[in-house]
Amino acid sequence: MMRWRWIWVTASLALAACHQPEQQAAPVVSHPPAAATSAPKAASHFEPPPDSSIPQDDFGKQIALGRQIFTDTGRYAKAYVGNTLNCENCHLDAGRLAHSAPMWGAYPMYPAYRAKNRHVNTFAERLQGCFQYSMNGKAPPLGDDVLVALEAYAYWMSKNEPIGVAPPGHGYPKLPRPTQAPDYARGEAVFKRDCALCHGDNGQGQRVADRTVFPPLWGAQSFNWGAGMERLDNASGFIKANMPLGRGNTLTDQDAWDVAYFMNAHERPQDPRFKGSVTETRKAYHDTPDSLYGVTVNGKVLGE
Repeated sequence: MMRWRWIWVTASLALAACHQPEQQAAPVVSHPPAAATSAPKAASHFEPPPDSSIPQDDFGKQIALGRQIFTDTGRYAKAYVGNTLNCENCHLDAGRLAHSAPMWGAYPMYPAYRAKNRHVNTFAERLQGCFQYSMNGKAPPLGDDVLVALEAYAYWMSKNEPIGVAPPGHGYPKLPRPTQAPDYARGEAVFKRDCALCHGDNGQGQRVADRTVFPPLWGAQSFNWGAGMERLDNASGFIKANMPLGRGNTLTDQDAWDVAYFMNAHERPQDPRFKGSVTETRKAYHDTPDSLYGVTVNGKVLGE
């Protein structure tokens, strides 16, 4: 926890990157205009138990292992990870923080039907998808020690929550559609001002002691085109509530949409469901204005 708190404090004190944005035109995704912009409404949310209350027994050992996997995934689940991300890069504070898809908000909602793979998923299957898409790796087999430990951690964190009831703060906030369509150049300016100091001028992230502390946002070491964060609605909601780290809800809604567009207008690893055609893959899995997969940006078709 001390390492995470050091990272959190360091990031929250970050100022702005010094580069000036380059002016360049790019296609944009059209969205219906919203009447106004607003931050996610404040609401009480579930408070998971403190780490100090993990039981000192065999079940507690699995909970603790699950937390280790969550915070240092490349070390404790190396066989199933294909990039340098850790689970907590998208599920902040070891999966505890509201409005960053916390584990206590996810566990009680499964089994559930998911349109993404068109069948009812167990929580273990949901975790498999995270490894396949967000970690750009491969799914651990059902019953694998990695999945069992992660399930134990999420179960323990969610105790005393009602089953099948989405609590406040359980996922990423859903922002109103922006007044102006998301824009590459505006997003680049936001990125250089508020994001580059931590995530790098080229979105490459930062590592300390061979561990990712600020994740790469695009490129070979980031999430692939099948991950939920490639959708502009998911990315903008996460960014608005949580970024810059330690200063969530300081960007405008428009800034959040614009910088989400800029982030996702860069290449990343291919969607694992790709069968040789970007056009067909978009039609099957990305047929929404919230995805830039298969869209031409700055003269390049993303995903090719």
